[in-house]
Amino acid sequence: MKTVLLRLSGFTVLPLLSLITPLVLLPVLSTVVGGDGISSVISGQAIGTFAATILMWGWNVDGPVAIARAATSHERADVYLRSIRSRLVLLAAVVPLTAGVAAVVAVPGFRWQAVLMAWAISLAGLSPAWFCIGLGQPRMLATYDTIPRFIATAVSVPLLLLTRELWVYTALLAGVTVVSLAIFHRRHSPGGQWLPVDLPATLRELGGQGRTAGINLAGNAYASTPAPIATATTDPGASGSLSTADTLYRFGLFTVVAMGNAFQSWTIEPDVSNRRSRHLAAIIAHAGLGVVGAIVLTVAGPFVSSLLFAGEARATIELCLYYGLAFIFLSAGTPFIRNLLVPAGQQHVVLRWTIVSAVIGVAAMVSAGVTGNAPGIALGMALSEAVLFVALLIPGLKLMNKERVGYAVK
Repeated sequence: MKTVLLRLSGFTVLPLLSLITPLVLLPVLSTVVGGDGISSVISGQAIGTFAATILMWGWNVDGPVAIARAATSHERADVYLRSIRSRLVLLAAVVPLTAGVAAVVAVPGFRWQAVLMAWAISLAGLSPAWFCIGLGQPRMLATYDTIPRFIATAVSVPLLLLTRELWVYTALLAGVTVVSLAIFHRRHSPGGQWLPVDLPATLRELGGQGRTAGINLAGNAYASTPAPIATATTDPGASGSLSTADTLYRFGLFTVVAMGNAFQSWTIEPDVSNRRSRHLAAIIAHAGLGVVGAIVLTVAGPFVSSLLFAGEARATIELCLYYGLAFIFLSAGTPFIRNLLVPAGQQHVVLRWTIVSAVIGVAAMVSAGVTGNAPGIALGMALSEAVLFVALLIPGLKLMNKERVGYAVK
């Protein structure tokens, strides 16, 4: 328990930089683009997040497990190099597609702002964060991921106020991402081949992670679409209100990710005798986090959104309530996916139900959007998370109970 508390503190305190800096940045962005443009910028962020998921493919799920089980630094370097080669191939397709989608969704007059934001955010898909998580090293995560993004945001705030140009922030964010990636490569896979010169082998690597990538893509299909759907189908006031609630929800996801990062390697590391107790601790902690986060979002969300967005857009209590429900189910389901089903090789189960939940949720969101019902879009996302959690609860508990009778999850 001492080990997981140390990891939890590291994976929580350091990534708080990633949470604090947008709180400073958002009022500035709202001032630069105004109330009519903020939904387009946030939609660009959401589209960039989905693009980053495509670039990450299955490495953020399979990667930490592979790194945690690797016996030597050479094996870990090999895992990383295979990942970067496959992601560079995907990058060539993702960049133009991301621009096209962002431009179509954005409000006329703010298309380039949405495209630039989408491009800058999408580069997070090249991050080695999953490598650091697999090692259980929050300091490494901060060095190559959190601190560079913090610096880019902190430097861009005065420049945004001076120039009133969004590209300043997106250029800085993209620049520090590329520099951090290059430094990581030199230190942790020196001399390794990161260019995909053997394209057939790289394509086979991508195909081998098809199921895991499908989990990522299907999950993000509904997680990243509320803001773009609202921007494309509802009036600027309604879409702006939903976009602010969506942003607050994603701030809260930092806590879920931090807790998941701390518990994942702790629950699956080899040669432990109390694995079932570790799984149970992770499940209880995530459930508690979900309830607390939902209460905070519902109660404080409207007031906080009015501060963060400089009065340009304000989330309603109803929107925050529905996003809070989504937060509960997402947090509670995280340990079943990351610590039990995926390490046990049950990716096909997770993929099947993620696709089902995505279809149900996106259909509900589009249906609500075409009628101009912004709260219904948020409720559709909550429905997706609820369906996925209920569907994975039973197989996840069965795997955990096997630990009690002496079977190891592999």
